Amino acid sequence: MYFGSIAQYIAIAKSDTIIFENQDTYQKQTYRNRTYIYGANGKLLLTVPIKHTGKDKRQLYKDIKIENDFQWQLLHWKSLETAYRTSPFFEYYEDDFVPLFKKKKQFLLDFNYECMQVVWDCLQLDLSYNKTNSYQKEVTDSNDLRMLVNARKEAPIEIESYIQVFTSRHGFIPNLSILDLLFNEGTNALAYLEEQSIF
Repeated sequence: MYFGSIAQYIAIAKSDTIIFENQDTYQKQTYRNRTYIYGANGKLLLTVPIKHTGKDKRQLYKDIKIENDFQWQLLHWKSLETAYRTSPFFEYYEDDFVPLFKKKKQFLLDFNYECMQVVWDCLQLDLSYNKTNSYQKEVTDSNDLRMLVNARKEAPIEIESYIQVFTSRHGFIPNLSILDLLFNEGTNALAYLEEQSIF
């Protein structure tokens, strides 16, 4: 996921064993290349553009390339600055995130792992994870949470509110990008995740 949602990070923070799906077919309208932040006008979608093959053939997620013909990284960083510059912890974490938006990336999956590692470092999450070697439609030996990446069929979740930059304008918006929680709650973000439940 591209800076996954708070629900995804609740699942991660509360897991003992994590296995990320790396062998599935890429699907549009998922959190693989999108995230939602809280902008001045409300919920704001940021999308990483991908290269389309022009063929009808489906591509594996691990083979999806990022479209770098325009400056999407600059746009995303400016959007994050505009949305969170006045949040309590943006300046505290800013230097950790800037490098992600400076150098062009080739593969979406690799970039998402880079983003995830920075978030884990900021959260001080000390977890190990594995990656799938083959795709299994049905998972029977563990809790299958792959549906959390699907933005189209996202079930509403009840999470505790926290102060967001634009709460006074638009109220609390739940389950945004983990960046919203991190920039607003900072060092309390992990404790917050551990106290929530998505089921």
